[in-house]
Amino acid sequence: MSAIAISAADVNKLRQTTGAGMMDCKNALVEAEGDFEKAIEILRKKGQKLADKRSDRDAKEGFAIAKVSADGTRGIISALNCETDFVAKNAEFVAMAEKIADLALNANPADKDALGALLIDGRSVSEHITDMVGKIGEKIEISYYAVVTAPFVAAYIHPGNRVVSLVGFNKASFANAEGVGKDVTMQIAAMSPIALDETSVPTDVIEKELEIAREVLRTEGKPEDKIEMIAQGKLKKFYSESTLLNQDFIKDGKLTVRQYLQSIDKELTATDFKRFSVA
Repeated sequence: MSAIAISAADVNKLRQTTGAGMMDCKNALVEAEGDFEKAIEILRKKGQKLADKRSDRDAKEGFAIAKVSADGTRGIISALNCETDFVAKNAEFVAMAEKIADLALNANPADKDALGALLIDGRSVSEHITDMVGKIGEKIEISYYAVVTAPFVAAYIHPGNRVVSLVGFNKASFANAEGVGKDVTMQIAAMSPIALDETSVPTDVIEKELEIAREVLRTEGKPEDKIEMIAQGKLKKFYSESTLLNQDFIKDGKLTVRQYLQSIDKELTATDFKRFSVA
């Protein structure tokens, strides 16, 4: 049987449709004996096979995005991760990360899995990611998705899209809201607090900090009847360093973040925040 003639126009058409490389498109058309739809399916199966093969690889690079809804009451963070910095800067990869973030903001999925199930041009986000794996040859995944809702939400993206943050406030309107939002989201990005305040630190984290403090104090030979009091003092320092509202405000170390917000409006406070950093 004679070989099927594959034209350059056919290869280019398949490339425009799938985004796959020229040789991959040509080989798929040859395997499909010129059947365009079958060639698309071959390329998609190749992507799935490669995705399965690379599933245990580390995807420590990526592109993170924080966005806020038009009414300012809901913000999202989404991150698309890959294996190398080269791919993280690839225009097609960045465009997909932006598209996923826009979809998350508009559709408000419940979690990361629900985000992956949303449709773009009739196919799920997860399927589009699998196609991209086949084209690019790296593990690609949605590594993070989070939402903050509040009367007013602010977002910050550090240059390079490796660190992003969101913060929600208890009031919809206050003086210099955009500037205050930027100040606090930059604080979150820079200082990486683990909780909003001392009341929202998980119990297991508190117990671990106290256990470490007690052990250090015993090693230093502190009297047993003083250890608990000193450990509690160290816990207060932990709160001041690791909880957002108790941290020193990075633009004025004489104020905590809580005091800074109260200087704007005595009733103003942050109610929630999220931060993500590409590993």
